[in-house]
Order: sequence, then C-alpha cells, then structure tokens
Amino acid sequence: MDKLKQLESFVSVAARGSLTAAANAEGVAPAIMGRRLDGLEERLGVKLLLRTTRRITLTHEGSAFLEDCQRLLADLANAEASVSAGGVKASGHLRITAPAGFGRRHVAPLVPRFYELHPDVTLSLNLSDRVVDIAGEGFDCAVRVGDMPDSSLVSVRLADNRRLCVATPAYLARHGTPQTPADLSRFHCLTLSSDASQTRGWAFQVPVSDKSTGPAKAAKVDVQAPGKGGATGQADEVIYLKPDGPLDCSDGQVLHDWCLAGHGIAWRSIWEVEAQIAAGTLVAVLEDFSAPPNGVYAVFPQRKHLPLRVRLWIDFLKERYSTPGFWKGVAQ
Repeated sequence: MDKLKQLESFVSVAARGSLTAAANAEGVAPAIMGRRLDGLEERLGVKLLLRTTRRITLTHEGSAFLEDCQRLLADLANAEASVSAGGVKASGHLRITAPAGFGRRHVAPLVPRFYELHPDVTLSLNLSDRVVDIAGEGFDCAVRVGDMPDSSLVSVRLADNRRLCVATPAYLARHGTPQTPADLSRFHCLTLSSDASQTRGWAFQVPVSDKSTGPAKAAKVDVQAPGKGGATGQADEVIYLKPDGPLDCSDGQVLHDWCLAGHGIAWRSIWEVEAQIAAGTLVAVLEDFSAPPNGVYAVFPQRKHLPLRVRLWIDFLKERYSTPGFWKGVAQ
C-alpha cells in the first residue's frame, strides 16, 4: 500500500474527524479509508486514532505524528509546485503573529500584498501584545520588536528599531527642550504604567564619566559594555531612567496620542514616529543620548527544513522593511 496515501488519509481523517467525510472528499468508500489507516497503524506499531461509531479522536502519539505529517505533506507540495510551475511557488496556510501596535501598522498592510504575490498561500494574522508560544499554539512565524531572549526559537533580524524621546513643537515652545536625560525631571513625561511590560524604563547612552542621572524619579542605572560614540566622543554606557509625569497608561498607542495632543514627552519606537517627525508634527529630543538600537525580528520554531511559504514571507518582510521611505509611510 502507498505510504504517502496512508499519510494523506490519516491527515484528512484527523482534520475532518470522520472517516466518511474524508472518504467523500477523496471520492472513495469509507472502507478504503479505514484499510489505509489500519495499514498505517500496523506498519508503525502504534495506535494513532481512537475510532467509535460516533467520533474519531487522536491519541497522544497520533497528535504528535499529525504535526509531522502535515509539515511533510506541505513541504512535498511546495517542492512539487516549485518545479512544476517552472519557478518558486509556495502553497499552504501561513499563521503569523505580531505585537498589536506594530502589527496593525507594519504587518497587516503587507499581508494582502504577500497574498497577491503568492495566491496559493492562505494567511492568518494574530495581533497580540502577549508573548505567544509559537510552537505550542501552532504559529509558523512571529514578528517581534526588541531584544531577543535566548530560546530554542530561530530569529532573523529584519530591521533596526531605535527609541526616541519626542514631543510636539508647541509643547517644546511652551516648556523648553531638555538638554540631558536628567532634565526630564522638569517635564511632563508620558510613561507606561507599572503593570505594562516596559519594566526597565527609558534607555539613554551617556559618557562613562557622567555618573549623574539627575533627580528623575526612580532613576535606575544599568551599565552596559562601553563603546565608542556619544556627543563627546568618549566611551559610553547605557542608563535606564524612570521619569515622572502626571499621566501614564498601559497602552502605548494612548501615550502616542497624548504626545501628539501636546501633553508631554514620550519615549517611542522609530517605527511609530518617523513619519510624524518627517512631517514636523513631532520633534525628536535628546538624540545625542539615544541608546543603541534593538531589532525587529522574524521568529520561528527550530526546523531542519523551513517551509517555502515561511521563507518567502521572511524574505518579503526584509525587502519591504529595507525599502527607502518605508518607515516614513511613503513606501508601503
């Protein structure tokens, strides 16, 4: 009996939860589908499905084997498509996750464009600010912003992400412009509330010789490896400050909106504010003290052979994010 046909039948039955439904989809008798499953279980020496007159459920071994079979069949389909079409052609379903704010602005608009390029690929986009368990929840790829912790996941850097202090021209005209991070104690700073994920505070790069962080409330210094740079040309270190302010919120988009309304200074990612800085609606301050950039990453489970649709999606993001003008909103 054809081993590949056994695998295809097993995946079809597992997906539909019924021998009859799987048999109808293929146009064969249910008995034929049953013989294929019996042959597969006999060959493997393990029970994959528990079958009763009412329902079919996967065993523990069946659940683990199903994921491998789905990946194998998808890779086979991609390989066949790439040669039969005379070029690269991806197919299958692509599940993506991204942070809510970044995803709405810089991932969601690209999903339909990727589909136009690869119409045999269907896509699902999940937007969430929690750290999604990619492998456990069945995602093919995640887009993440920030420093990447050590893990079993594979990451590909797509772009740099800088954080800047910004305010409206009107706010700076009324209150002045901070010249050093210590000056922030004299300004209204729009900060994430204590239950948000930004626990270390605002990051700045200052000369090593400058040990004073000023009277900013709850200032916290975290010295990083010194490097070259900074306004003085001296070796630098990264410090973290938690400035005070009358307004805070757990939602970064709200802080952005408050900043645009002229209520204070916010510390935002370049992907959020570059277009508005270019338009003059926001002004960057303390740029000489900006901390080194972290990154925007594509993250995916460790796999020996990455599906073609995932490779093409990552390459597509890298190409789009490197396009001149993308982050200013003129090249999407």
